[in-house]
Amino acid sequence: MPVVQFHLIDTPANRDGAGRLLEGACALYAEVLAAPIERIRGFVTFHDPGHFLAAGALCSDNGRNAPFFEFIVLEGRSLAQRQRLLEGFTALLVETLAVEREAIRGCCRRVPPEDWGIGGVPASEKRRDEIAARAEAGAGKG
Repeated sequence: MPVVQFHLIDTPANRDGAGRLLEGACALYAEVLAAPIERIRGFVTFHDPGHFLAAGALCSDNGRNAPFFEFIVLEGRSLAQRQRLLEGFTALLVETLAVEREAIRGCCRRVPPEDWGIGGVPASEKRRDEIAARAEAGAGKG
């Protein structure tokens, strides 16, 4: 289920690093969420610098490399996991694409299991036992 999408300015350096970025993101998801690799999806969308604004100006004018990322997890993932992914995806952008940390923005989208489809079946049905185990583990920490 885990999905991450990076929005990057279309530059040669960003294109060259995109594959390493996605591989690193997949490894991070697998580690943090203990998710099987075959469930993980990652995407890069490139944007013309004249269609990407950061710091109040088009990136074609100010030369800023200011990525945005968003990732999706099923509700029930812990705050610690979500924050670790926020930090981890940011660190990957810094290390892989040499982006200034302060220029990076990202967000986590939590999706109810009944609203996420896996092969046309709601995750609430397809992954019922996994979701219940996470809920039980979370309840035990309170």
